[in-house]
Amino acid sequence: MNAVHVTVLVVYLVVMVGIGAWFSRRSQVAGSDDYMFAGRRLPRPVLVGTLLATWVGSGTIIGGANFAYTYGPFASIFFFAGTPVGILVLFLIAGKIREAAKRTVPELLEARFGTSTRMVAAAITLLAYVGIVAYQFTGGGYILSLITPLSTGQGTIITGLLIAFLAVGGGLLSVAWTDALSALVIVVTLVVALGYVFVQDVGGLGSYADQLAAPMLTLTGGLSPLQLLGYFLPLFLLILADQNMYQRLAAARDAGTARSSTAGFFFGSFLVTVPVTLLASASSFLLPGIEPDTAVLSLAAEGYTPALVGGLILAGAFAFIVTTGSSFLLSSAGNVVYDLYARFARTEPSDRRRLGVHRLSVLGIAVLAYVLGQFFPSVLALQVYAYTVYGVAIAPAVFAVLFWPRATTAGALSSMVLATVTTVGWETAGLSDQVNAVIVSLPVSVVALVVVSLLTGRTTQEPDRRGQTSGAG
Repeated sequence: MNAVHVTVLVVYLVVMVGIGAWFSRRSQVAGSDDYMFAGRRLPRPVLVGTLLATWVGSGTIIGGANFAYTYGPFASIFFFAGTPVGILVLFLIAGKIREAAKRTVPELLEARFGTSTRMVAAAITLLAYVGIVAYQFTGGGYILSLITPLSTGQGTIITGLLIAFLAVGGGLLSVAWTDALSALVIVVTLVVALGYVFVQDVGGLGSYADQLAAPMLTLTGGLSPLQLLGYFLPLFLLILADQNMYQRLAAARDAGTARSSTAGFFFGSFLVTVPVTLLASASSFLLPGIEPDTAVLSLAAEGYTPALVGGLILAGAFAFIVTTGSSFLLSSAGNVVYDLYARFARTEPSDRRRLGVHRLSVLGIAVLAYVLGQFFPSVLALQVYAYTVYGVAIAPAVFAVLFWPRATTAGALSSMVLATVTTVGWETAGLSDQVNAVIVSLPVSVVALVVVSLLTGRTTQEPDRRGQTSGAG
């Protein structure tokens, strides 16, 4: 146990808890809109930071590091490419998302496809987001076990409690500001660590290439093109329809802030994914035989970086995981409140009651996430599963709302249900060891959406883009 690492982590946690407590005050969170959207007043630097920290959590620091450690830097290009490509698409539609200003993605779908679609989408979102929260818990447990005498299981419980505290307290305000701080710290320390490790421990790029295993020097890392596509698509599809991204863009001051913040998110993502790729792949020969999930974290924990830098990497990575978990926890609880509770309440719930239900939902989902996390062998496995469930079921329907007027309710429902059943069935049968489920479930989703929509046409009961009914055609 390194005293510097422990000190840095404790100081960092105190700061995060302090920010959470500050924004938990009644004057900062006066109602459900403040809790969910930070009063729709997030400034550009904070919005860039929260977009980056929300997306780059355990899935990058641990799941992405696992991939780079196992398959090398070139194959990692395909793994991480889904992020910048997806961000470019978000940039093009950021203004439209801000103007729509929906609380949840299922609410966006309901405006076009009706109540039944919203209910199914809410259930799918909860199924996927609970999984994403679960691997943040596990990722935080890994980090605490490296810094302290705690076991991974004990660290997972502590991480879950901290994540729940931030989400329950100040909502998006506390999450966004801790995100911005974490993004700044982790970007700076990863870049510094990369320079230090490559100069002091690796011996430069030439020595790096010489020490990598032969398969890692190939473009595919020993994977087939179909397997590479199976890793690219989940990230790409998730970011296209990620409810967290939509909610943060809706929390911007205006459409212009939303677009410019997305551009900052695009460039910032490279400052995290490139160092993670290079550090994790270097770890494959500096620290052979370690748990791949800890490829970057072990470099910091085992003294391959200066103690202060290593402590900041570990603390920053932990903070990224905590804020990402808080974001997905807050977002999925929003599905319970707005898509289920408020939608079917006999009378319109008061703002105070919605806020109370939101906070209780956060706690309930945290418990479910912890239980789910016990059934997956690694962060990477749970990550790919959760991304795939959400991406293949929700992204095609969302893009149909935005770009394809001929899509129908029957088509959207068929797409979502068949995509989810296919993904869960594929995972349950253990077939993802050969080919990730997205390779099968995405075509099923898109074909179902297109074919069923063309066969059914629009019905007299189906709302159009303006929320009105239209005739058959």
